[in-house]
Amino acid sequence: MLRLLAPILLAASPALAEGFALRDLSGLPTDGTLAGGGDYIGRAEPQRLTLMCPTCEGGPMIDVALGRQTDGTEERLRSGQTTIADLEALCRAREESCRIEALEAGPGVGWISRYGLGGGQAGATAVVLRDGDMLTIRVIGSEPDAVGAVAARVAAAVVPRVVGD
Repeated sequence: MLRLLAPILLAASPALAEGFALRDLSGLPTDGTLAGGGDYIGRAEPQRLTLMCPTCEGGPMIDVALGRQTDGTEERLRSGQTTIADLEALCRAREESCRIEALEAGPGVGWISRYGLGGGQAGATAVVLRDGDMLTIRVIGSEPDAVGAVAARVAAAVVPRVVGD
């Protein structure tokens, strides 16, 4: 009997989630290519890529990490239950200078935030979610405009590779 029901049960189950196309960051360049050039030094590992450029404007430090987030944020963003404006309001409650905008992420959903860190430092964080997989790109440095620009360049270079079609 179970053998007869199995095809019906499998046909009725939802499609398996695909997640990210790239699950290993160790093949990404560490020479500054992703950030648009500069004298970057870095290290690439399967789950993390770190870059820094002490000679670049603002001395940006970049952290790219793969992880998981299954708290429902992705579903709420996709459905419109949570909006980018909602995320910005939460961020601004912690730091008034925080600004968030949507980030083009192909089949993923994402946003990029820019904020002050105090002590003459600024940060920008891009987050992309797809089927529970999470890509986080963090950039900190002393020049807010440079930090935001570097984060945008790294996101433009990394997100399509990691998220896929």
